[in-house]
Amino acid sequence: MYDRDLIENGGGSMARLLEIMRALRDPEAGCPWDIEQDFDSIAPYTIEEAYEVADAISRRSWGELRGELGDLVLQSVYHAQMAEEAGYFTFDDVLRDISDKMVARHPHVFGAENRDKSADQQVEDWEKIKARERAARAKTGVLADVALGLPALMRAEKLQKRAARVGFDWPQIDQVIDKIAEESAELAEARATLPQEKIAEEMGDLLFVMANLARHLKVDPETALRKANEKFTRRFNYIEKELRAVGRSADQSNLEEMEALWQEAKTKGL
Repeated sequence: MYDRDLIENGGGSMARLLEIMRALRDPEAGCPWDIEQDFDSIAPYTIEEAYEVADAISRRSWGELRGELGDLVLQSVYHAQMAEEAGYFTFDDVLRDISDKMVARHPHVFGAENRDKSADQQVEDWEKIKARERAARAKTGVLADVALGLPALMRAEKLQKRAARVGFDWPQIDQVIDKIAEESAELAEARATLPQEKIAEEMGDLLFVMANLARHLKVDPETALRKANEKFTRRFNYIEKELRAVGRSADQSNLEEMEALWQEAKTKGL
């Protein structure tokens, strides 16, 4: 059984949240839904909660961020509880591992190394330490440990960063832009003459190079695209609002009218 006093009176302690999760997963007295879950069924929620954290930050909604961070912490607790039940590891093991990792990866703070470095130099040192960790785990490939489950745009950037560290990269931004023109031409050709499968492949190549350009420009492509999505939403919402003001909806309008309203939204800074 679980500690009801801790659950009711534990305040903001991690011990309370861990005990709540143990209670929810209790085979006899827990929640039927929570008991049925496994790593695979919970993983999508973990990803969703991480995106909701990012969304709250992008909107500067600090009250929502507080709640979203709690939801994200819960995901870690959920996975750790299932791991403990299976005999894999405990939440204490999770905390010990991340604490040890942070100490080992910051020798300029916790060790004898000089702290007088730029942020870029510290990032380089961080990557060297990570490379040594991969080698120690017998994962020596340059692209080892770039998670398959990452969003495709984010994974493209990480793959390119890894390859760039060993010199597999265009040294000039103009070369990347030339490659974009080349891939665009190949996509146009594929669209005219090739099957859908090949069109999709060429589209992927173009997106991959676009991610490379973002990296060269020191722009996070995931964040840039998220902001573009937000801008599109604001401007399209403006179009719909203006159409409603004259008693019509978007499907009762036409492209010319909606384009004019789009330009109007731009002039208003939306």
